[in-house]
Amino acid sequence: MPPPPTQDRATQDSAVQDRAAQDRAAQDRAAQDRAAQERAAQDRAAQGRAESPDVFSQGGSESAKGVRPRAGSVVAARVETLDGLVRRAAALWPERVAWIFDETGERLTFAQVDARTDALATLLAEHGVGPGDRVGVMVRNRPEFPLSWLAAAKAGAAMVPVNTGYRQYDATHVIAHAGCRVILTTGEFVPLIEEIRDATDLVHVIDLDRVALPADAFPEGNRPVNARPRDRAPADGIASEGAPSTEPVSVAESVANVQYTSGTTGAPKGCVLPHRYWTTLAAGLVDDWPGLGEDDVILTAQPFHYMDPQWNVAVGLTSGASLVVLDRFHPTTFWDKVREHGVTWFYCLGLMPRLLLDMPPSPDDRNHRVRAICASAIPPALHAALEERWGVPWFEAFGMTETGSDIRLGPEDHDATVGTGCLGRPAPGREAMIVGPDGATPVPRGETGELVMRGTGMMHGYFRDPGATARAFAGGWFHTGDLARMDDEGRVYYIGRTKDMIRRSGENVSAQEVETVLQLHPRVALAAVLPEPDELRGEEVHAVVVVEGGADAVPPDELIAHGRAQLAYFKVPRYWTYVDELPRTASERVSKAAVRNLLATVPTYDGTSGTWT
Repeated sequence: MPPPPTQDRATQDSAVQDRAAQDRAAQDRAAQDRAAQERAAQDRAAQGRAESPDVFSQGGSESAKGVRPRAGSVVAARVETLDGLVRRAAALWPERVAWIFDETGERLTFAQVDARTDALATLLAEHGVGPGDRVGVMVRNRPEFPLSWLAAAKAGAAMVPVNTGYRQYDATHVIAHAGCRVILTTGEFVPLIEEIRDATDLVHVIDLDRVALPADAFPEGNRPVNARPRDRAPADGIASEGAPSTEPVSVAESVANVQYTSGTTGAPKGCVLPHRYWTTLAAGLVDDWPGLGEDDVILTAQPFHYMDPQWNVAVGLTSGASLVVLDRFHPTTFWDKVREHGVTWFYCLGLMPRLLLDMPPSPDDRNHRVRAICASAIPPALHAALEERWGVPWFEAFGMTETGSDIRLGPEDHDATVGTGCLGRPAPGREAMIVGPDGATPVPRGETGELVMRGTGMMHGYFRDPGATARAFAGGWFHTGDLARMDDEGRVYYIGRTKDMIRRSGENVSAQEVETVLQLHPRVALAAVLPEPDELRGEEVHAVVVVEGGADAVPPDELIAHGRAQLAYFKVPRYWTYVDELPRTASERVSKAAVRNLLATVPTYDGTSGTWT
């Protein structure tokens, strides 16, 4: 497909190239720093010790109880690039189904994934993409998204996922900030991208609806792998089978993604993620609990621009498991799809467990092949009910865009921790510590502080934001901004966000805690708690709630009484706002920033004066 006509940008292109060179140099320095930190972490784990008795690490030398051994898992752990995972999977399981896209019924084998990403990598190279470049991808949950990601990896470039819900302002921010010169998309988004093009560095907009990719593997000896950039563009919409280069372009610390965070607490930041980020995360779920392997079928229901489908792809490539991709999360049909595809394991997060539990019970609830479910933020009060409903254990997990998979609950801790909010123990290769207000001194076991972590396979830093990177990695530890405590066994318990604390009359109030208590009321579906500035007390507590039947069915005074029966007086919200639904991010988390914007448009009840305003 010929690239669209572009205006003369010689001056702009020169500036962009200079900035790209500076970015690559900064990334190289960050990669060297992170690699040194990771080697140090590996040395500590190998020696079987931590620098402080208040640091807990998991060396990963022993499998968790109940993990099934997997042939080849040790080999899988040594593959440290995404393109290496693709080639290995195609060699081990060429005819096995790698991906199943439920909405369209499309199925791709591992060999087809390898062939199509080879062809797409050549197409990128012919549009000038090479090592160190950043390629935007704006595609819904279609095969073209993971194919584009893996093709960019084969070309030595980094993918920049663009949220398909973005419009002019936010799409411009991500594409321009990342410095993308090429974007892969589909026809529905081309008009938007053309509208914002002049505000970005974009040179080529590739419409994947007009690109034909090969259905089968290329003949032996004609694999367009690691193709180098060419001066010309392809003459039509067929991805060519040009001669390959044998020169490797990706290593473990090469950048695979500039992944912008969902922005629940502010403007999105670009996390610079190396290949080792993905291979470490995937190998951990194969070699350690839950021990995923080639007889598993895994499922993802989140948008591909979010992290979860991407690491599910990496897990499938590592383990040989087939990956089922839903168009998005539908609580009414989710378990039907699990049964239809014979899913054995899946991950969910945010509001998904609660939304599933809210669905009417069915005689088929326990008619499935699922052996374990992994989830983030399982509501403690609902944990036992979730397991009873579907007859399968639910395991907590904690991770971040910046750090990958960090803390996981294993079978050895499951039974004793159901309903406690326990996250589990640090994953193999990861160290965790709970620190006090100075951000460096560990607090005694059992006390609350900020969770900090370090180890293998974390981000290099925030793209073009050295200040934020330095703050995040202060003292050599990544500062999560999450409050937690650690018990004497080294298990971590989530308390809330450091930035999600309300300071009322000198007392700290955890918004997470208040939300949990409010949602114990049988008519409260969801709650979001925010600080409200107050001249007398500094901040007051403001609850925004989704209530069955609204304020007429459950007036604020009833919720105040409910809160007073469960919480200290200073934690009970003064202000109450009723809404039909709470805005969420792509990761199904409540967006506190968007909730704040709602408050100017709906009435609020003041519990002190007893009036609505």
